[in-house]
Amino acid sequence: MTTTQAPAVPIGKAAVGALGLLALATGALESVVTPTLPLLQRELDMTPAEGALLSIALAVTGALTTPIAGKFGDRYGGKRILIRLMLVVSVGGLVSALAPNLPVLLLGQVLQGAMVGALPLSFIVVRTHLPAGQSKVAIGTVSGLFVGGAMAGTLSAGPVAETLSRHWMFGLPTLAVFGSTLLVNRMMPQDDPRSRSGDGGIDWPGLLLLSGMLSILMIMLVKATDLDTRPFVLAALLAGLAGCTIGWVAVERRVPAPMIDLRMLARPAIWRACVLTFLICVGTSVAVFLVPQLLALPSEAYGFGATATAIGFFLLPGSLTAAAAGPLGGIGTRRFGPRAVVATGGVLMSVSLFAMAAVHSEVWHVVVGKALIALANGLCVTALMTSTATSVDQRDTGIASSLVLVSRVVGYAVGAQIGGVLLTSGTPAGSGIPAESSFVTGFVIAAAVTALALLVTRTMSKGATE
Repeated sequence: MTTTQAPAVPIGKAAVGALGLLALATGALESVVTPTLPLLQRELDMTPAEGALLSIALAVTGALTTPIAGKFGDRYGGKRILIRLMLVVSVGGLVSALAPNLPVLLLGQVLQGAMVGALPLSFIVVRTHLPAGQSKVAIGTVSGLFVGGAMAGTLSAGPVAETLSRHWMFGLPTLAVFGSTLLVNRMMPQDDPRSRSGDGGIDWPGLLLLSGMLSILMIMLVKATDLDTRPFVLAALLAGLAGCTIGWVAVERRVPAPMIDLRMLARPAIWRACVLTFLICVGTSVAVFLVPQLLALPSEAYGFGATATAIGFFLLPGSLTAAAAGPLGGIGTRRFGPRAVVATGGVLMSVSLFAMAAVHSEVWHVVVGKALIALANGLCVTALMTSTATSVDQRDTGIASSLVLVSRVVGYAVGAQIGGVLLTSGTPAGSGIPAESSFVTGFVIAAAVTALALLVTRTMSKGATE
């Protein structure tokens, strides 16, 4: 049974502009941690493994929030859920800004993860109130401003943290998020729910069990260097992880509307896309975590003594190539098929990672390597998402995409924690500088994982559909 939807109220450029400002602000807030992670580790006395956990907390909660946000948007209206999510994000930004220690900052990042589900809701709202041609332009504008906001956040986080404080680095974009949320609430008309029943409801047990799985996995990775001396703790964590995994699989197989339809994993196109996404994102995430750490190390050792401001500028080329990778990946997939694009991206990433392991004595080596890795990752993810979307029925697109999304988040989480554990274990007692071999090992592991993905790529279909 579905409700009758009233005709949508048309919106003007001002309302789309308000959504664009919101995307700009959220993009800036999302990106402030990466260039300032070494600074945060120093000020909050974090180990590299704890820094890795901080770097992926937002993405993990975002992966859990996104499917629920879409269902709530259908049930209660896109604008209503969007405003509530952004209020949660604003609270998270405030918590991050005021955080005196790592646990409170992690809580803020968890709350900020709601922003990942907010961007698709913006697209739902735009499509509700605009005809097809205009909605495509509006969605492109909002997406572009989100990317622009991420670049602005990468560049501005360092100067703000160094001239004001780390608190304002979160506080300023949070104020922008809150202000633009009020503007959207004022200028955007309400959209009626598209459905109220017949969708099977929200899979809360599946969500809680998946959250438990990811949380235990992150704890195990953060504490990996200590668990070998604490076998009972390790056994308890493994038992908890196994219990959550078994329970989650059982729930997802039985509920009428699972959060993630595991039966779809039996399809070759889907499991290949998930495995490839995981492997590619592990390789990418190791580099994403290690590069700022390497840039921040003292030049007296083997680093470059870069400040948070300088790190932001050094990471900018990677942001630019990542932004260009989406359109390039889409065009390449349409012309040559997903296998060719994923294989090209995989080779480029593997070569770049091996090169960074061998040569990283000049800052341009690191900047160019990071930019090529970002380009390769964007090409691969775009091609994999496209091939997934075109390999299933239209009604299953959301379910298939959610599988790839979870694989992506888990890959990023595992990769970041691998980098953090390597640096933590490679740091001598009483020293704040890890051995250079820790970075070399990290880049080699990332390159090997990416090369492993090329073996799976050979089984993909050459065309855009399978």
